[in-house]
Amino acid sequence: MAQMARGKLKNKTELLEKALTGLIGPHQKMLLETQLSHIEFLDEQIQKLGEEIVIRMRPFKKAIEALDGIPGISRINAEQILCETGIDMSRFPTDKHFASWAALCPGNNESGGKRKSGKTRKGNMTLKAALTQAAISASRTKSTYFNTLYHRIAARRGKNKANIAVAHAILVTIYHMLKEGSSYHDLGTNHFDEINKEAILKRSIKRIQSLGFIVTIESAA
Repeated sequence: MAQMARGKLKNKTELLEKALTGLIGPHQKMLLETQLSHIEFLDEQIQKLGEEIVIRMRPFKKAIEALDGIPGISRINAEQILCETGIDMSRFPTDKHFASWAALCPGNNESGGKRKSGKTRKGNMTLKAALTQAAISASRTKSTYFNTLYHRIAARRGKNKANIAVAHAILVTIYHMLKEGSSYHDLGTNHFDEINKEAILKRSIKRIQSLGFIVTIESAA
């Protein structure tokens, strides 16, 4: 038993031998043998299932490799997601329909300027779990669009809603990649600045003017 030690315990074989001496009788040995046999059986079954998964996922090799390029998505993630969504996106007219089907489309219930709810439906829990796991990983990937999206939303609405927003963004990305047969292209950390360029420019000018300066804008192009 002491020879089966792993990690830091490998250097403590003698102490393990002393600790095990006299403490394991025939009954304990029988129980340990039974448990080890069961673990070996489970390892064999896991390997067998893994080989079967590899065979069944071969027709989706191209799609798996494409999704594997998305920040936060591993090959296993890609397999889990495709098992739930398939690769035929023609069934969904738009990415909004796809997100709605996956029940990963945060609501926007607003009335009189007051936000009432932004909850998602339960939907496919396996798909949602895979996407949420991918979102958590993607949000930690530095210098990416998903990382920027996460921090923008987390600062205003909390980490949980930010993770759901990133999961939704990943799902939308998957939709377009599968529909167009394209590979992943990151929008970049300055994506939001680019789409809100005019608003940012006006705010910046106003702020500088409030400090008593005259602002003249010239295009760098």
